Amino acid sequence: MDNVDKVLDLAKRRGLFWPSYEIYGGVGGLYDLGHVGVKVKNRIIRLWRRLFVEENSDFVVEIETPVITPKRVLEASGHVQNFTDPVVECLSCHRVFRADHLVEGALHISAEGLTTSQLTELIKSKGLKCPQCGGELGEARTFNLLFTTNIGPYTGETGYLRPETAQGIFTSFKRVFMSAREKLPLGIAQVGRVARNEISPRQGLLRMREFTIMEMEFFIDPKKPGDPPISKIGKRKLNILLAESKVRGDPPSSFSVEELMTGKLVQSPWMVYWMAIANDFVNKLGIRSENSYFEEKLPQERAHYSSQTFDQLVVIGDEKIELSGHAYRTDYDLSRHMQFSGEDLTVFRRFEEPKLTRVKKVVQLPVRKDKLTAANLTEFLKGKSPEEIEEALKLGVVIGDTPLSTLVKVEEVEEKVSGEKFVPHVIEPSFGVERCLYVATLRAYREIQGRVVLSLPIDIVPYDVAVFPLLGRDDMVREAERIVSMLRAKYDVLYDSSGSIGRRYARIDEIGVPFAITVDGDTLRDGTVTIRDRDSWNQVRVPQATLLEVLEKLFNGEKLESLGMPVKGEL
Repeated sequence: MDNVDKVLDLAKRRGLFWPSYEIYGGVGGLYDLGHVGVKVKNRIIRLWRRLFVEENSDFVVEIETPVITPKRVLEASGHVQNFTDPVVECLSCHRVFRADHLVEGALHISAEGLTTSQLTELIKSKGLKCPQCGGELGEARTFNLLFTTNIGPYTGETGYLRPETAQGIFTSFKRVFMSAREKLPLGIAQVGRVARNEISPRQGLLRMREFTIMEMEFFIDPKKPGDPPISKIGKRKLNILLAESKVRGDPPSSFSVEELMTGKLVQSPWMVYWMAIANDFVNKLGIRSENSYFEEKLPQERAHYSSQTFDQLVVIGDEKIELSGHAYRTDYDLSRHMQFSGEDLTVFRRFEEPKLTRVKKVVQLPVRKDKLTAANLTEFLKGKSPEEIEEALKLGVVIGDTPLSTLVKVEEVEEKVSGEKFVPHVIEPSFGVERCLYVATLRAYREIQGRVVLSLPIDIVPYDVAVFPLLGRDDMVREAERIVSMLRAKYDVLYDSSGSIGRRYARIDEIGVPFAITVDGDTLRDGTVTIRDRDSWNQVRVPQATLLEVLEKLFNGEKLESLGMPVKGEL
C-alpha cells in the first residue's frame, strides 16, 4: 500500500501508535496507542456509539461483560472446537506460518476456507518452501487461537481471554431482555478488549493479538422481526459483491436499500439496515462509498455460527482490508447456551387470539421419593422438553437406583394457549477499533509542499482546535490562555507556545487538528484572532466575540471562504 511506511513512522513520531515493549524488541501483534492515538480511538468509539446505539436507542442498549470467560461458555459457543486457523511449520528453521496466507502469497489465489489437507496438497504439489530459509514445509494443521488462563489459583477452573464480546451478551441476554421491557427487536451493544493468539500478525494494526471490538448482537423474532426505520437509510445505495458474483469473478454491484430489503439477496431487512449504518460509519471515517463494498462469504468461508456473512472491505491501493463483519447467526448461540447450561433463554410470542391445542406435559407420578432421588430427578428434568423425557423413558434411564418410568410420565392434553416460546435469531455487526484507526490514518495521510498533513474527518480528530500565542510575550500568552479556558467548555483544545509558529502549525497538521487560533499583536490592539484551516492553510481574521459562532459554522461543514471575511494564505 502507498504511504504505509510513512504512516507508521508518523504514528511513532506523533504519538498515535507503536509496537509494544519496544525496549525489549517488541512482541508481534501487540501495539501501544499513544496520547494522540487514544484520543482518535475514543472519538471513533464515540462515533460508533452515536450511530449504532444512541440514534437507535428505542431498541438498542449497551452493556459490559468480563474479558475472562469460563471454558464451558466457549465450549457451548463452539470456539474451543472451531476457533482455529491452519498453520504449517518449516522442518528446517521451525518457523510457523499461517498456511492459507502462505499459499495465497505464493500462488496468488484465494485459500480462505480450504481444509488442512487441501492446503498440504497445494504446498506439496506446487513445491512451496519456507519463505525464511527455503526449507521443506511440513503438514498443515489447525491451531486454536484462544488464549488460555486459570480462574483461581493452582488447579482452578480453566478459562480463556474472550475472542469476541458476543458470548457475554448471549449469556446475559435473558436478564437484559427482562430489564429492557421484554420487547423485540433488541440490540445489545458492547465495546471491549478481546484477544486472539494470531499466528502471523500483520503490519500496523491490521491483525493484532489484543484489540478493542465494537459489537452488537441484534435479537429478532424470526416470524415477526418488525420493520427497520427505513426513513433513516432509505436513499442509501450499498456496493455488494454477492457470493455467486464472487465465484464468477465479477465486480461488486450497487443496490438500493429498498431493493435489498424487499429481495432475497440478504436474509433479513434488519441486516440491510445495520449494513447501511455501517456504510455511514465508514464514510465518516473518511472512506468514500466507492472505495468500500460488502463481500458475501462463501459457505466454506463462514464462521460455524453463521448462515450468511458479509465482510465490509475497504480498498486502499492494491489491498482490500476487512473493516467490519455482518453475520446472521440464526438461533445458534442461544440454543447452544440453553443446551449446555440447562437455562431457558426463549422468548414468549403472544398469539392474537388464544388457540386450543394438544400439548405434551411431563407429569411426576405420586410415588414416595427419598430426598436424594427427588433432588436428582429435579436436576435431570431441568431444561428438558417433553420429547426429550419421552426419549429418556424409551431408553430406560435410571435416576439413582430408581427407573425414571416409575417417577414420571409424558401425557398429551388439550389446553388453551395464549402464545408459544421461541429462540430469537441474531444479526451481528462487528468492528475492530484499531483497524478503523489504522485505515482512517492511511486514508487521511497527505503530503503538501513537502509537509505532512493528516486530513482526518472532523468526527475523529484528536483535538478540535489548537490555540497559539504568536510570540512568548506574557500579554499574548495570557490572552491565549484566556481563549483556551473559554473554548474548553465546548471543544477539546490543544495549547502550544513552544517553537516558531510555522513549526507549531506543522505539528498540528501532522496529528490532524482541523483549526488553529493564533493570538498576535492585532489581537491585543483590536480583539481579533486568526483562524487557520488545516487542509487549505488559509486563514481569516475574526473578532473574539464571534469566535464560538464561527467555530460552530466550521464544525457544521462551512468553509473559511464562505464566512464572508477576507481570506489569506499561510504567513
